[in-house]
Amino acid sequence: MSDSKIIVALDFPDEASTMKLVDRIKPELCRLKIGKELFTRCGPDLVKKIVNSGYDVFLDLKYHDIPNTVANACKAAADLGVWMINVHALGGPAMLAAARSALSDGDSPLLIAVTILTSSSEDDLKAVGINQSAKIMVKQLALLSKDQGLDGVVCSAQEAAELKTTLGHDFILVTPGIRLPTDDAGDQKRIVTPADAIRQGSDYLVIGRPITQADDPIQKLLTINSEISHCD
Repeated sequence: MSDSKIIVALDFPDEASTMKLVDRIKPELCRLKIGKELFTRCGPDLVKKIVNSGYDVFLDLKYHDIPNTVANACKAAADLGVWMINVHALGGPAMLAAARSALSDGDSPLLIAVTILTSSSEDDLKAVGINQSAKIMVKQLALLSKDQGLDGVVCSAQEAAELKTTLGHDFILVTPGIRLPTDDAGDQKRIVTPADAIRQGSDYLVIGRPITQADDPIQKLLTINSEISHCD
């Protein structure tokens, strides 16, 4: 198992381009995230292939459905041997509790919840009827997730410091929207650098294009790992 805090987002359209990167980098340098597009196109077989290559895999499918359906989906994900899976905290306490109960085995993957997506602006939240700020909503959903026994949440680094103080050191904070100072922000609205995120309390950093589109992904991983190693 890797001890790296970096989770590389495999945002590729097919297995060939995915494995081109996977075979180029090393499990000790990072963990890997498989999201909806890649899973929908390539399915469980690719997940198993990458797990068998020695990588810790975060299966990022953001389950959000009735409790029984989510519980069964979590069990299916666990059978793939992944390191971590997630659900939507907005699914509510019964759904979160069902997901937790489905992963009661000691060898089960980590279970975290999505709070508010880092691509969401305040205007986006208002458009769907959420009149509280992203910061307030993230804290409320994180507290709910911890109360239901989840291992952590996905959050912006901008919320990480307060969540660490409120929820404790052992509650895992996974932060997307990470960019290096020279990188384009892309579609992320609430972004920070890797070092800033670690200093603010993030435990794992989800990084996609800055690594996957780099001329030398291994060197980029080495640089980021070195940068954040002095921030604990």
